[in-house]
Amino acid sequence: MSSIEDFKEILKPSEPLAKYSYFKIGGPAQFLLEPRNADELQAVVQCCVENEIPVRVFGGASNILIKDSGVQGAVIRIHAGDFSKISIEGTTVTAGAGALLSNLVSETVKAGLAGLESLVGIPGTVGGALHGNAGGHNGDTGQYATSVTVLTARGEKFVRTADELSFSYRESSINELAIIEAVFELTADDSEEVTNRMKKNWIMKKANQPLTHQSAGCIFKNPRGMHAGALIEQAGLKGTRIGGAEISDRHANF
Repeated sequence: MSSIEDFKEILKPSEPLAKYSYFKIGGPAQFLLEPRNADELQAVVQCCVENEIPVRVFGGASNILIKDSGVQGAVIRIHAGDFSKISIEGTTVTAGAGALLSNLVSETVKAGLAGLESLVGIPGTVGGALHGNAGGHNGDTGQYATSVTVLTARGEKFVRTADELSFSYRESSINELAIIEAVFELTADDSEEVTNRMKKNWIMKKANQPLTHQSAGCIFKNPRGMHAGALIEQAGLKGTRIGGAEISDRHANF
C-alpha cells in the first residue's frame, strides 16, 4: 500500500490555503498536493482511496469559499505542469483543466478561432469553467466542448465524448472527482474580427460590472425570466457589507 508521504515532491502538509484562494481566505489543508500530470494525479487519488483519506479538488479557487478552520484530508490543486497546457490544431483546441480560462480565450482569439471570445473577463481555470458551465449572455464554455477527460473518485480515468456531455445554465453533467483536460471545436474566423468582438465584450462588461474589485462574478443564478441582481437591489441590499465581504453598489449580483 502506498503512503501519502511517497509524494513528498508535490506534498505540502498543513499548508494554508488562503494564498491559493481567489478571495485570499481559507485555513490550512492537512495535505496539499499539486500533481504535475494526469498519471501523478491518478496515483495520488488511488493512494488516498487505499488509505481512506478524503479528497477535495480545486483549480483557480475563484468560485469556492474555504473555511478558516481548514480542511481535513487531501486537497489537490490542479493548475501547473501538463494541466496548464493549451494546444491548437486547425479548429480543434485541447486544454488542460488547470489552464487559466483567460489564457484559453486569448490563445484561441490569437489563432483566429471564434467561439470563446465571449468568455473574456471570467476568472478561474478551464476545469472549473466546464464543471459549472461558466459563461454569459453571449455563450457558455460547454457549448464548444466535444470531449472531456475525467478522473473518478476511485482513481479511474476515462474520456467522456460529446454524447455523454450535457450543459445547461451554470451546470454540467460532469460529476466525477476531477477534470483532466478538454477538447473544444471552434470555428475559423478572421483574427481581427474575433479580437474586436472580444474587446467589445470586455468593454461592455467593464461598463456594467465591478471588475476592478476582487469578484468571482455573479453570486446567484437568475430565476427564470428574472434577474437576481435586480431582485437583490429591490431588497435594498446593494452596498451591504459584513466584514471584508460586500455586495457591489454597481451590480447587486456581484
